[in-house]
Amino acid sequence: MFLQTDEQTIEDLRLFAKREQKGIYDIYNNAATRGGELLLESMFRNPLADEEAINGRIGIISTFAKMKTVFPFEPALLDSVEKYMSQEHDNKDGQRSTMGEREIGNGVTAIIELLHVLLTFLKQGDITKIDRLKRESIAILTLLQDPILQPVFKERPKSKLSYAAMTAFDILFRVKARQQVMTVLDFIYQLDVFIAVAAVANNRNFVFPAAKPKGSNVLKVEGVYHPELKEPVANSLEMHGGKSVVFLTGANMAGKSTFLRSYSTAVYIAHMGFPVAASSMEFSVMDGVYTTINLPDNLGIGASHFYAEVLRVKKVAAELGAGKSLFVLFDELFRGTNVKDAHEGTVAITHAFAGKKTSLFIISSHIVEAGDELKQKTNIAFHYLPTRMKGTVPEYTYKLETGITDDRHGMIIIRNEGILDTLKNGKKE
Repeated sequence: MFLQTDEQTIEDLRLFAKREQKGIYDIYNNAATRGGELLLESMFRNPLADEEAINGRIGIISTFAKMKTVFPFEPALLDSVEKYMSQEHDNKDGQRSTMGEREIGNGVTAIIELLHVLLTFLKQGDITKIDRLKRESIAILTLLQDPILQPVFKERPKSKLSYAAMTAFDILFRVKARQQVMTVLDFIYQLDVFIAVAAVANNRNFVFPAAKPKGSNVLKVEGVYHPELKEPVANSLEMHGGKSVVFLTGANMAGKSTFLRSYSTAVYIAHMGFPVAASSMEFSVMDGVYTTINLPDNLGIGASHFYAEVLRVKKVAAELGAGKSLFVLFDELFRGTNVKDAHEGTVAITHAFAGKKTSLFIISSHIVEAGDELKQKTNIAFHYLPTRMKGTVPEYTYKLETGITDDRHGMIIIRNEGILDTLKNGKKE
């Protein structure tokens, strides 16, 4: 069972690299194999929505982290195996593959060594201490004990093979037991991801979250920060049924978008069963996560920014109307229209969201006046990121506080930048 999300959310959270900017994926990608990297990408695109599956993955990775397990296979060995197995023994026309004798020999000896290392790891390695992988381990052990693979374990790793033996093993690995070899590789890729992410948790002091049953409607994140920042400011925020909507205010540059990304990234990554950039976290498993931080105009259908926002709200409303529990985030709701419409729309939609108490919502806005009308709902909480004035210079703490800000420093910043003077007197050389 997978978490519902979409490309807008993936873009908002910058999960993958774009142009020259790295993504969250790159932080977690410590995989030693190409297959592990591809599996990790698939996990990023398909978070889990099942409590048992999430806690199971958390348990596996956290145990590897505690033991500081080292991936038992040489990356170069996997490279040789992957290259070798990527070539079919016979092509569609029934012709032999174009690999030379040396390449075949390298591939065959690599698989023999790989299977020996895997057997030792399954019998003596750290994996024997992980109960949650016992079923998979037994399945792979059973596969390795298949009579068809027994010739492998009669050979010593890295020993020189005769031409006849090499040919026989080539037919075995790429034809007769091809499915068994591919199953082994898939298992190794899974180990690669788990051990790699465990190392990331140790190296970055990430914390393992605790998943709670779907419907319990709890989200408590302490000391959350954005993992890409070199000197982040950590914040804490708890949400639940009695505080299911957060209305966030703050001046430009006060850190609203960074906080929103930090918090929602933790929610998303936690649903993958991965460690997060925080000091502690517990969360109810949700049906879906949808964020709207950088919503582009949909020029393809001639849609303005405001209409794109309306369509986004409509999509979320349809999911909520289907009875799903969602984590929903809107940064600057209805910024694409005039202040009056934005005010009325923000109040109306936030009120409606407050009626969906099995979901959690964060709405940020510059329209602080909306706060007075929103206070009618007891499950709407108010937080802001403050601006402190040092003379005429604004300073930002980036620390979340309770309440609604009355900070209005836009004109001060405009004056500080000398824009009006430049327009009046011209630019001085």
